[in-house]
Amino acid sequence: MPEGDTPMRGSAAPTSPGAWDARSEALLGAPALTPGIAPAPGEAAETLPRPADTPPARPTADGERPAPAGTSTGPRTAAGTSTPAGPGPATGPRTPAGTSTSTGPHAPAGSRPDAPSVAPRARRGHADPVKVLMHRHRELCERAVDPLEIAAGLEAQGFTDRTAARFRHRDVFALAEELYARVPRGTGTAAPPAAPRRDTDAWVLAVLTPGAAAALTGIGLAVTHGPVRLTVGATGALLLAAALVLAVRRGPFRAPDGATVPAARLWTLWLLAYAVCGDGLLTQVLGGGPDGPWDLTPGPLLGLALAVAPTAWCARLFADRARRRIADSRGLADFAAGTRPLLLGTVTLQLLALTGLLVLTGFSAGALALGALLLLARLLTVHGHPGTATAALAAASAGEALALASVLAARVPLPGLDALAAPVRALVGAWGPGAVPTLVCGAAALGLLAHATGSLARASAHATP
Repeated sequence: MPEGDTPMRGSAAPTSPGAWDARSEALLGAPALTPGIAPAPGEAAETLPRPADTPPARPTADGERPAPAGTSTGPRTAAGTSTPAGPGPATGPRTPAGTSTSTGPHAPAGSRPDAPSVAPRARRGHADPVKVLMHRHRELCERAVDPLEIAAGLEAQGFTDRTAARFRHRDVFALAEELYARVPRGTGTAAPPAAPRRDTDAWVLAVLTPGAAAALTGIGLAVTHGPVRLTVGATGALLLAAALVLAVRRGPFRAPDGATVPAARLWTLWLLAYAVCGDGLLTQVLGGGPDGPWDLTPGPLLGLALAVAPTAWCARLFADRARRRIADSRGLADFAAGTRPLLLGTVTLQLLALTGLLVLTGFSAGALALGALLLLARLLTVHGHPGTATAALAAASAGEALALASVLAARVPLPGLDALAAPVRALVGAWGPGAVPTLVCGAAALGLLAHATGSLARASAHATP
């Protein structure tokens, strides 16, 4: 660090390695330096002899004669006076009394209180690029509760570790720590931290209600017949829909305000309805029907409803571990490398739990693929990507509807339309009617998983709302 520079110190200075460099400390902590060296205490100001060919200066109005042109610029030598200099701009240092060294052949000997200071100020330019970034993102830095939130906000705006290197920092986390330390947050005493919300019991009960509603409906369907059975089924469907709405508004399934797409509910209800009656309807349509009521398969829906609770626990586990990874990581690449295996492990754990429940209630590969699709869609919605999740749900719903429509369109007596039902007939003939939702939901779930490994591995997806 150059001699005379005073580095910034104190509680506001960041503590992480790489947060400060020598030049930033010099520019932020040292006063502006100008050419000229002040004499040591007790030493007289040194002047140069006037050349022989230099004419003497005219006397001033008060009778004093200023120093002739050509004398060197020097520091203040007496109270209220300054050493004049020859022609050219003033280069002397600012005096303690607030005056500066004057120049020119007609400079007065005494200092004038109304004379502006002409000492040049040191230019910083872009020597402190973090200051420019601090002003540009001041609102983000002022409302942040910790440097991790600033890092997430910068990363959401496209910052990478390579971008942070241009600001003379090792990674985005070190840059965020300096921004957090340099932006003031008021001089008053900080408010005590709010007590954590104890809503665990509430959301646990909320995620258990879908399974309870589905179980009661299944028991009712098993012991009733005729019109009563139809009434029980309709009532149970309404109760299950209300329970699902309650479950997604609590706990780990709750998305930030305004981060949901209303159409996603419609696509979800379609997919659940197809899981109950889609296979039976497709079988009758392929056989020339429908000729009457078709078979219903409520077992997969019961397994999906019971799996809401373990799926919620998996979502909470993923969110907590990801937030912990932010605190432990020292770079975006490090965080992403640790979050991707965490996401894959969460999905695997949920699929294992769903498989065990489907074995008890009626296993269906289509219901297993649907469960993975719904989990990934909800994770993306909760972490700020509702549009992608809704698009995947809409694509899966459209695929199932297209399978039914293609078989019906093949009945139109027009040449060439018979080929529309050929793919569905071949798929059902080889693997059964359950192959349609398995293929459609499985493809949509794989697409969401590929997207989630990139989007959910970003620190901005786990910022505190």
